[in-house]
Amino acid sequence: MTATLFLRLAAFTYLLGAAGFMVYLIRRNDQAARVATWIIGAGFGLHGLSILLRALASGQLPVLDLIGALGFFAWTLAGVYLVLYWRFGLLILGVFASPLILALVLGAAIIPPGPPQIAPILKSLWLTLHLGTVFTGYAFFGLAFGAGLMYLLQERQIKGKRTGTVYRRLPSLGILDDMNNYCLAIGFPMMTLGIITGAIYAQLTLGTYWRWDPKEVWSLVLWLVYAALLHQRLAVGWRGRRAAIMAVIGFTVLCFTFMGVSLWLPSYHSFESLRQMRVQ
Repeated sequence: MTATLFLRLAAFTYLLGAAGFMVYLIRRNDQAARVATWIIGAGFGLHGLSILLRALASGQLPVLDLIGALGFFAWTLAGVYLVLYWRFGLLILGVFASPLILALVLGAAIIPPGPPQIAPILKSLWLTLHLGTVFTGYAFFGLAFGAGLMYLLQERQIKGKRTGTVYRRLPSLGILDDMNNYCLAIGFPMMTLGIITGAIYAQLTLGTYWRWDPKEVWSLVLWLVYAALLHQRLAVGWRGRRAAIMAVIGFTVLCFTFMGVSLWLPSYHSFESLRQMRVQ
């Protein structure tokens, strides 16, 4: 109950943060965005307490059901947003990040939680490392998506010679491209580490590193998309528009891998399969 209370408090705090960023965008009030960033930080702390309490109750990161997956993804997104704000100092990023964080955490807050107990097979350090690194990689890719959208929007503003509110709020194309590259440079190794630790966990528990499960196949597809983007950046020198479009495409594949496969395709990674394993 306490974990749910902290989650709902975090959702309310994120709502206040998102409202602050809307004030910043509409009223051109930089102070509102700075306050909103601090509010997002407070929500991140409250949300972290909720996750910690659920983890202590179950003995594993609480991402094995829909409520946990949505909530943990929102929490990692909030953390990565704070890292990027510290790194680049871009207030406008919160306008794109905060609604996504809020939508995910609201979904987690309104879904009734399942039983906290999980099967002993799911209490593994390798599984914890797998889940933590994959979701962190997802969060960096999510913010790369935001940077890509801002790049495409700013490019359109410049080509159309428009100098409205959005143009004045968005940073230069060079800064947005640097942010996209920064997110890719961290997100890709984290996802790679997540796949490796997941394979090790599968070998220890299932006796095989890879079973061509739908979730594994789509994770491989996602990894190849971002590997191609990284290769094109490093070897071919891709920058700007093409990299931004690839970041948007990659996040679309990520969303299907994260939610579509887990909800709609038969898989031992699906939420239904995990629910059955939790009570064994």
